[in-house]
Amino acid sequence: MAQTLTVTDFQFPGQKAVYRGKVREVYTLEDDLLVMVATDRLSAFDVVMPKGIPYKGQILNQIATKMMRDTEDLVPNWLIATPDPNVAVGAACEPYKVEMVIRGYLSGHAAREYKAGKRMLCGVAMREGMQENDKFPEPIITPATKADAGDHDEDISREDILARGIVSETEYLQLEDYTRKLFQRGTEIAAKRGLILVDTKYEFGKTKAGKIVLIDEIHTPDSSRYFYAEGYSERQQKGEPQKQLSKEFVRQWLIQNGFQGLEGQRVPEMSDAYINSVSERYIELYENITGEPFVKGDLSDLHNRIKTNVLNYLEQR
Repeated sequence: MAQTLTVTDFQFPGQKAVYRGKVREVYTLEDDLLVMVATDRLSAFDVVMPKGIPYKGQILNQIATKMMRDTEDLVPNWLIATPDPNVAVGAACEPYKVEMVIRGYLSGHAAREYKAGKRMLCGVAMREGMQENDKFPEPIITPATKADAGDHDEDISREDILARGIVSETEYLQLEDYTRKLFQRGTEIAAKRGLILVDTKYEFGKTKAGKIVLIDEIHTPDSSRYFYAEGYSERQQKGEPQKQLSKEFVRQWLIQNGFQGLEGQRVPEMSDAYINSVSERYIELYENITGEPFVKGDLSDLHNRIKTNVLNYLEQR
């Protein structure tokens, strides 16, 4: 097994606070600077798995960086630099407590809700007679409340967001506009790679100057679902599962092994062989999503590599 990054404990100059999310650790420094470290932790059904996935943090960080650069003409984002394959440095923001989920197809959570008989998701109607993985007439926005660590994100409607004062109406309309523009761009980028961007989520924050910016990750296999475009129609006509590029394969493996994050359920044992197969799948995702070969980072002294690269960046900025 290759070395994995499952926890960090850095002390950077001017460090004020550390936030540990499901898969990222965010160090807040002076001058409103954030150092976000993408770990190799794997989260599914809002539960962090016991073992890390080699190269997963690097893969997510590098995809997110590329996609941020490819969309910054549409929507401003928090990113300033990436001094290490696992690290992004950006502007500190106050995150909005909603995730803007947008769905172009009836897949994943939406498909499971539809199969259970529901025809409304987050206040948005889903028409009768749909088959799993069918395309919606227009992409639908189905927000989720941003959960605290260990809690599940929860579906929420636009009406409830406004009624509860989670986001003002003016700002929420801006979030929706940004979400649709990003999804359209992501769809175009995916099409050039022979992929379909099925659904994704975006997170936003507000800078000290009051500017709304895109934060966290974008169009990665953890935050998004992709299908291969070739053969999509034929598979739909035959009622066959779609060939996917996302971490849905992990979710399906967990479901098959009796785990969906429900109370009383235990995470099934992940063998080293299975962990390595997941790592290889993530590398496949990277290469298909970006159209570029994946260059593995040096894992011989992972913590020291990250620390050295971040310190060098901070000294030179």
